[in-house]
Amino acid sequence: MRNYETTFIVDPVLSTEDIKSTAQTYVDKLRKEGCEIVFVDEMGLRTLAYDINKRSNGIYYSIEYTSPNGAFIRDFELALRRDERILRFLTIALDKYGVQYNADKRAGKIGKAKRQKQEKAAKTEASAHGISRKKADSPSLSGVPSGDAESFKEEE
Repeated sequence: MRNYETTFIVDPVLSTEDIKSTAQTYVDKLRKEGCEIVFVDEMGLRTLAYDINKRSNGIYYSIEYTSPNGAFIRDFELALRRDERILRFLTIALDKYGVQYNADKRAGKIGKAKRQKQEKAAKTEASAHGISRKKADSPSLSGVPSGDAESFKEEE
């Protein structure tokens, strides 16, 4: 079995039903070719790096699937190329590391969820050690050391 991932951008001018039916059309084509759909990710509306067909935004979809062979890829990409609703597409073959990365991402081990856990753990660790920033610890902007200005004059 070979693993593939196809990402495509749908024209955002279409209605919601048309956008979903476009994605479902290609999922059905893959199933018809004997592919097993692993995951369909609707990434939503995103800004494009550059305008395509006078559009600056697009609806991103990503389909991860397995196939016994890659003979159908040429016909599948031809259908994507001919569809006016699709702005761009990209099909890649995934190796074992790509498959593992996608599985970890779906499980929440990679991405925003992990980053939030790390930030929360760092805050908890700092408070557990009794570390806190006081006004006296903060750098002075006026050139006067933290504390009273009168104590500074006394030192001179």
